Amino acid sequence: MKASYIGDFQEWVKDFSFFIEVRVRFSETDMFGHMNNTVSFTYFEQARIDYFNHLGILMPSTIDENVKGIPIVADLQCDYVKQVFFDDVIRVFTKVAKVGNSSMDIHYLAKNQKDEVCFTGRGTVVQMDPRTGKSVPISDEEKAHLASLVIS
Repeated sequence: MKASYIGDFQEWVKDFSFFIEVRVRFSETDMFGHMNNTVSFTYFEQARIDYFNHLGILMPSTIDENVKGIPIVADLQCDYVKQVFFDDVIRVFTKVAKVGNSSMDIHYLAKNQKDEVCFTGRGTVVQMDPRTGKSVPISDEEKAHLASLVIS
């Protein structure tokens, strides 16, 4: 398996520690019981939100006028490795891969109950000012915290 964002797969896998567990629901499958290809993005979203909460990166309300920046997804990619079926239990691992000035790259790894890799992914999350729609720098404190999580 070779995705452009993965160098040495064995090394890449070692850097994951946080994960959520999801069970594939019937409504997330096609008539063959196969997980719909859009569902992985929903799993990435939930894993990302739970990961951010775990890290103490709050998902602020855009209603609060004092909020200077909110994390938004700028791009998202998924590479499918193995089929996933109804009632499979999937662990979706999440990690920070790179921290920029106003963005971060998040990587994902999904394994089934047999510990087999089912799909991988990556995405860029940008800190955006909800009033202007423009990117804003991640605070130095938060950037240092995020950078400490990146294993090179």
